[in-house]
Amino acid sequence: MPIYPIVAVGGIAVVDGSLLLVKRGHPPQEGKWTIPGGKVKYGEQLTQAVEREIQEETSLKVNCGDLVGIAERIDEQDHFVILDFFVSLDTSLSSIEGLPVPVPASDAANAAWVPLGDLEEYSLTTGLLEFLSLHNII
Repeated sequence: MPIYPIVAVGGIAVVDGSLLLVKRGHPPQEGKWTIPGGKVKYGEQLTQAVEREIQEETSLKVNCGDLVGIAERIDEQDHFVILDFFVSLDTSLSSIEGLPVPVPASDAANAAWVPLGDLEEYSLTTGLLEFLSLHNII
């Protein structure tokens, strides 16, 4: 059976030295922590997909910024081409100071701001730590 690439996006939000992460609630890599994101819907712009996926998984509104990099994940069933973008919190909606509390939803089992120095203590998805290092996030 041929494997066709699935386009997915992720959003990298770093605020006050902490990275927004979600804990995957479903396969693949269920129970692992990763940046929020997901599949691009047909006809959807990449930036729209990033903003939608982060809001669906964390209830936080963000603005999509520049492309950070591209990652590929291939397993027995799927070939994901993942485009990761920087995102910033949409501050036009709130005047509350500090980090907004992410509320896990959709397919996220949990969501949290994780200090960059603590990332190695988390069970991260395959290749995430290396990706963040390669692109000077950590």
